[in-house]
Amino acid sequence: MVEFYMRFPGFKTRAVTLSYDDGKAFDREMVQILNKYGVKCTFNLNSNLLDRSNYVTKAEINSLYKGHEVAVHTFTHPHLQSITSGGVALQIIIDRELLESITGNIVKGMAYPFGLAHESIPDIAKTCGINYARVVSPSYDFSLPKDFLKWNPTCHHGDEKIYDLIEKFFEEDDLERPWRNTPKVFYIWGHSYEFENNFDRLEDLCKKLAGNDSVWYATNGEIFDYVNQYKRLDFSLKGGIVHNPTATDIYTLANCKNLLIPAGKTIIIEE
Repeated sequence: MVEFYMRFPGFKTRAVTLSYDDGKAFDREMVQILNKYGVKCTFNLNSNLLDRSNYVTKAEINSLYKGHEVAVHTFTHPHLQSITSGGVALQIIIDRELLESITGNIVKGMAYPFGLAHESIPDIAKTCGINYARVVSPSYDFSLPKDFLKWNPTCHHGDEKIYDLIEKFFEEDDLERPWRNTPKVFYIWGHSYEFENNFDRLEDLCKKLAGNDSVWYATNGEIFDYVNQYKRLDFSLKGGIVHNPTATDIYTLANCKNLLIPAGKTIIIEE
């Protein structure tokens, strides 16, 4: 029997991703810092607020967020629990449609405004074509979510525990027992306006998180897509034959050895 364990691209065991809401003008300074350190973010936008005072403009979205991700944050940022199910669906669909028309990309991610306030909302989001959505309650760990439509971040950027969590995140892998090194995701959320007059904190966090060869710096969508593609691998009964039906190269640990399964290829493994 062959034992398989997921690895991120490049056989990395860690990933860092950010998720920031509202599309305020402070995103401009934030993006400059993120790009400086090679850290990626998913920016959740309310399309009805674009072009308003102190918000980013529609015209700059593609250039500003190049290399990052644009996702849904609803059309007008309402308290979703206070409107009808149909209203929730409209808020998501209208925002998604407008963001897709602006970016020219498929928009499949979301952050719930004010967090997840009602358990029926993820089902509505799924019906509207949303694949993954962030809540606001911190997990204080690095696990991948059991339900991507209820994706808890590790913590907010202002959380007093964040520096201790960074230290824990970078604890050395167990090289003698590599199967114990389950993929870890450090997921930070917030609003760029919270850095007003204090972008030094963002820069300090980036310095501590960036530039590490064991880390994959990815958007929320890139992480979701990769995990979803990994789940599509086909295996023979004992695992000695594995087929990758996707267009994505998949990285695994198989019988304690790194194994790349190229897109569209079938690999035979010695058992």
